[in-house]
Amino acid sequence: MSQYDYDLFVIGGGSGGVRSARVAGSLGKKVAIAEEYRFGGTCVIRGCVPKKLFVYASQYHEHFEDAAGYGWTVGESTFDWPSLIAAKDKEIDRLEGLYRKGLENAGVEIIESRAELTGPNSVRLLKSGKEVTAERIVVAVGGAPNPHAALPGYEHCISSNEAFHLEKLPRSILIAGGGYIAVEFANIFHGLGVQTTLIYRGAEILSRFDQDMRRGLHEAMEAKGITILCHDHIQKVEKSAAGSLDVETMNNGRIVVEQVMLALGRDPNTTGLGLEAAGVETNERGAIVVDKYSRTNVPSIFALGDVTDRVQLTPVAIHEAMCFIETEYKNNPTSPDHDLIATAVFSQPEIGTVGLSEEAAAKKFEEVEVYRAQFRPMKATLSGRAEKMIMKLIVNAADRKVVGAHILGHDAGEMAQLLGITLKAGCTKDHFDRTMAVHPTAAEELVTMYNPSYRIRNGERV
Repeated sequence: MSQYDYDLFVIGGGSGGVRSARVAGSLGKKVAIAEEYRFGGTCVIRGCVPKKLFVYASQYHEHFEDAAGYGWTVGESTFDWPSLIAAKDKEIDRLEGLYRKGLENAGVEIIESRAELTGPNSVRLLKSGKEVTAERIVVAVGGAPNPHAALPGYEHCISSNEAFHLEKLPRSILIAGGGYIAVEFANIFHGLGVQTTLIYRGAEILSRFDQDMRRGLHEAMEAKGITILCHDHIQKVEKSAAGSLDVETMNNGRIVVEQVMLALGRDPNTTGLGLEAAGVETNERGAIVVDKYSRTNVPSIFALGDVTDRVQLTPVAIHEAMCFIETEYKNNPTSPDHDLIATAVFSQPEIGTVGLSEEAAAKKFEEVEVYRAQFRPMKATLSGRAEKMIMKLIVNAADRKVVGAHILGHDAGEMAQLLGITLKAGCTKDHFDRTMAVHPTAAEELVTMYNPSYRIRNGERV
């Protein structure tokens, strides 16, 4: 008989935590999982899933406009924010139910309580005060929006969490940040009819993305009517007697809006988790430090997902959970593979990307070939919409391997998933050239760019 109450105790009911608990339970292990809010984590409850639903909702005004070019007459349209919120909440409830059902079917004990570490093999459940023990503990509590508490008036602002639960749609909003969350919400609010301004202290939005993607999206957003203020940041937020927010910026003076959203990064959610009591090491950002097998410096405690601040993406947390299972319960040591992760920004237009940007490749390789196509998508020809797609392949000239692929345009995220397989397989530009095009599609450009647009040699464009 085990000396512990559980074989595995998981703290955090998000994607990584649920996957590790459910699979361990299905293998016959005695497992419990504790969650203080809702099962599904950031992604399902207040992240990727509701955000994508909002993206869909925000696109319909353009769909209605485009329909006229194809012979459709669309009558007067109106948007009802409470109806969207209600429909979104219903879907999130359904998904949370599926997460719970999966755990129950695997025999996992579900504990609705905050859980904190008290030692290398012990956890306290705050709701009951009970302390339980486990042979292994997985910490998968994710991250939380940085409240930017040093900003005077930050308490008047919202984060992406609150954006999903606003009682009414604001008439105007100022969004601070230049990452994918800020960019996506700027497009969402604008699409729903909100006067939208994005403010970012950097020189260009989406700092880690390829320059063509960044610049192309910036231009497209401004063409839609979104105001983007780079090289600027908020200095103070005050609430007026009328209820509006007076925002003082460094370079653009005073801006008055109904809502301010801070999208200034996310922090590992480790405060008050009992890591010190268990002896678990964290870094300067509060992230849990782990080895290549997601094990902390305490051999019995593991950490997965955003709480480790490795790669903050839901599929990465799930992948790390499966590697944990392989390593600890299947005698097959497996470390997570964080190389060549395809990702998407669900802006309007979308960005889909995998591998190195042109700038990163130029620093890494002696000579780089860049294949670039910019064109008007077929759908825009009859609608009359002035939009462009950009497709770009980055090739290491020495071995012809495609080391980066970047797309700006409709369904870019869908294409990025398939390109992720291609680059992961180590395909060369010759493989692309030998692949027959699917016509007429936008994606055919990926296999019909036979000659490089330009080369970069020793960091210099030639």
